[in-house]
Amino acid sequence: MQIKIEMLRCFVAVARTGNLSDAAEVLGRTPSALSMMLKQLEENLGQSLFETDRKNRLSALGSFVLEQAERELYQFDGMVQDIVNFAKAKSGKVRLAAVPSVASTIIPKVIGRFLSMRPDVHIELRDMDSASILRELEKDRIDLGIASTQGHTTSFHTQTLFSDRFGILCHRSSALLQKGQDLNWEDLREERLIANNLSQSIQVPACQRLHAEAGLKVHNITSLIAMVRSQIGITILPDTTTQMLNTDEINFIPLPDTSVQREIQIIRKSETPPSPAAQALEQTILTFVQEDK
Repeated sequence: MQIKIEMLRCFVAVARTGNLSDAAEVLGRTPSALSMMLKQLEENLGQSLFETDRKNRLSALGSFVLEQAERELYQFDGMVQDIVNFAKAKSGKVRLAAVPSVASTIIPKVIGRFLSMRPDVHIELRDMDSASILRELEKDRIDLGIASTQGHTTSFHTQTLFSDRFGILCHRSSALLQKGQDLNWEDLREERLIANNLSQSIQVPACQRLHAEAGLKVHNITSLIAMVRSQIGITILPDTTTQMLNTDEINFIPLPDTSVQREIQIIRKSETPPSPAAQALEQTILTFVQEDK
């Protein structure tokens, strides 16, 4: 018969209390059950752990086993608690990536709520464009992504969070503001367009012609906003990015075609089950966005 963890737990309880009755009360077992386990442990070792039948004095072997058993029980109990915490999403690590407009607006509030309930979960957040997020998911470098899949959903599980309309970001002095509802795509040709990856994905012929003629392209949203603020030109971005402006020098005008929108989705790999912590964070994001509508 092998030495089992419960035999060691029984022995430690008896050694620390000095008798079977008190140890039985500590462990919630009967004295006879503890006596049987002690006997099995001693049979495995081939020697007695106590000097007398009263169990109040340890033998030399008993002192050694007590020291070793307490250390192992401490490690074992810690391991069990770690497993339980991981299973209940109380611990673990979640690698999250989101497009900049979401990472700087929605995610801070989500993470604040999540960590108030699960302070021991470690979160690693990165902001990047949608294409990069899909690549990182494919390579298992992140657990969850918040991006626009743009139809590339073959190997991903997706849920739509919200739709984000596109519009024109222009300086407050721009003549485009005077057009109001009469604004059309041709009016944009009178301004210098600063192209970007998001606006270049708009599948509208008039918009694509504008991008084909654009002599300036900027990838970083912060730089785009700085360009518009400096009156270098106009750009086209989703409405969510306006929450990053932090200035009254720039205005947002909805596009002439109001149906032009991007779908923001929460994404993970289909064949990779999420960890309990990642699953909990995903649910927190979904709940927050639903409440915020």
